[in-house]
Amino acid sequence: MTDQIQKIVAGLPDLTEVTGVWAAADGRVAQGDAAFAADLGIALARTYGTGERMWQYRSVLDHLMRLLATTPGPENATQALRLVSAAEVTSRKLDRYMASILASSHDAADLAVAFTGRASEELRACLVHELVLRGVVVEETPRIAGWATSPHWSHHPLAWLPLARAAVEEGADLPSYSSRGSSHEMPYGPPEGSQQAVLSGTRVPPARETTTQDIATAMGRAVANWAEESNGRIEARVFQPAEPLDAASVPNALLTLGLECLHGAGKKTALSVTLCRPAQAWRVLFAAASTGGAYNSGSYGAYGRLAAWQSLASLAGSPDGASAEEAEARVSACTWHGFAADTKWFEQVAWDIGLAALSPDRDRLAVLAATDTD
Repeated sequence: MTDQIQKIVAGLPDLTEVTGVWAAADGRVAQGDAAFAADLGIALARTYGTGERMWQYRSVLDHLMRLLATTPGPENATQALRLVSAAEVTSRKLDRYMASILASSHDAADLAVAFTGRASEELRACLVHELVLRGVVVEETPRIAGWATSPHWSHHPLAWLPLARAAVEEGADLPSYSSRGSSHEMPYGPPEGSQQAVLSGTRVPPARETTTQDIATAMGRAVANWAEESNGRIEARVFQPAEPLDAASVPNALLTLGLECLHGAGKKTALSVTLCRPAQAWRVLFAAASTGGAYNSGSYGAYGRLAAWQSLASLAGSPDGASAEEAEARVSACTWHGFAADTKWFEQVAWDIGLAALSPDRDRLAVLAATDTD
């Protein structure tokens, strides 16, 4: 441990601000000494790692990881991986977080060291799918491909996902990172080009609810974090019309299902409904899962990708045990609608989702609504 690192470690609890430590690390990394930042992070973790409430430690460690992970260059990537993989630092949540930052800032070739050096299986799995989301053909990088196509990690939840980005995933809103923070898009709100649905004399066939708890849970996977970690609520329900339902009748059908989220809509409160592409539905669900709601940070890209597909597949009625390719085909065959209403159920702040999927044979209508507030 160098004298400078020893001095920083010893004096950290007495600091009223840590910008000076940030600046020291920034300068060393700018000079090509990425190992200094990793050494400092590991030394701090060994000394204060159990003191999670010590804000100075949390702030400096996060800055060091962000600094290394967002500064291009193979040595910075190597040292970032060394820091996040240190026994005193590593955790599953941190692996997911760092995989997202690393994949946003480094070439796949620079990250290949994670698949031959010291890194957790969780970090490797997350890196694979963070790269896939960014359009990287991981099978073209031998060290990554060798790990990603090996059978030993087939038990991992992310192994269900394909190693190539599907067409519906090309519009994914991915965060941008710097050593000072991050930003991302929020693709929520009223559907564009929507129609107004109103209670009228138009005949809509009656529908029988067929929701089970397992189906509701699977449909709500992408927004579960809103309810579990923030102030959100979810309504996920499935209905079987007495006769095939036309796509044009879906707006009015939504008003007859007794949905809590649409209570009072269609009279004095308008219901806005529009046809949408599967890619639009996936984009909304991915954003909800990966970036979270009002008071949480979500699951990041890799697990956000998985949760979005789980919700989309369940909404589409894809059977249990279906492959990702089979689920995608089912999703593409459904007719999708986005909806929004100014009811009391929706918080009308920034996090409101309304999706409905009509099955290819038009005898199943699945509805997912979610809302959150700060």
